[in-house]
Formats: sequence, structure tokens, C-alpha cells
Amino acid sequence: MSSAQPSTQQRYLRFGSAIAVIVLTLSYLAYTGVQESKSYYVTIAELRGMGESSHTKRLRVAGTVVPGSIKRQGTIVEFQLQENDKTLPVIYKGTEAPPDTFKDESQALAEGEFGRDGIFHAKQLQAKCASKYAPKKDDKGKPPAATATTTM
Repeated sequence: MSSAQPSTQQRYLRFGSAIAVIVLTLSYLAYTGVQESKSYYVTIAELRGMGESSHTKRLRVAGTVVPGSIKRQGTIVEFQLQENDKTLPVIYKGTEAPPDTFKDESQALAEGEFGRDGIFHAKQLQAKCASKYAPKKDDKGKPPAATATTTM
């Protein structure tokens, strides 16, 4: 006595198999998405000492923009970052224009890949003008002392 209808057990098995395939697929996509978007923050000195692994990872490097190093060619911006006594040439080819605060001597954070050509190829760029937010210094180069004010 064979029926054309699959048994309840077979239906649960098919349904469970479909759910398992969907869960595995979503897990794989989530894992690869996280791996692709993960970036490591390194200093310029650390980047120089990483060896071959520096060319295979997505990295973030921060430093001060070297005065006079910014060269704009359409949407491409070339500049140099400096941290202590180390410099790093950077080429930014992003989808957005660099921020307004991206100027000589500003603090910049470049995210991208370090090429075998010794140039950091940035896809994202953030900048802030450090001098704009730093406290003003007195004529001796020191920040002013804190003063207490009272109100009555």
C-alpha cells in the first residue's frame, strides 16, 4: 500500500535539510563579510616591520599630513603621513572627496592596503585639524593654566 503523498517524517526531513542549507549559507556569508571588512590598526613603524603579511591584510594607519605633500589629481590624492621620524607615502582613491579638514599638518587616518610598491593605497580617509581643537599656547609655547571662575 504505497501512497503518492510523502510521509510526515520525509516532509520534516526535507524541511530540516532546507533550513540547514539556509543557516549554513547565511553563516558563511556573515563570516566572509566580517573577514573582508576587518581592518587592523598599525603604526607606520609597525607597518614597515610586518614583512609579507603587510601586503595581505586590510590596514588602518594614522599620522600627521606632511606639509606640502598633498597633490590632487581629480579624485586621486597623493600625500605623505608622518609619525615620529617615519613617513609613509599614501595614494587615496576613494569614492568620496577627502574631508574639508584634510590639510597640511592635520591628523589623518587612512584605511586600505599596503602595496608591494611601498605605497599605502587608501580607500577611506578621515582627518581632523588638530590645531583647531588644541588649546592656545602662551608666548612661551605652553598651554594657559586653568583658571577658576566664581559667579554670585
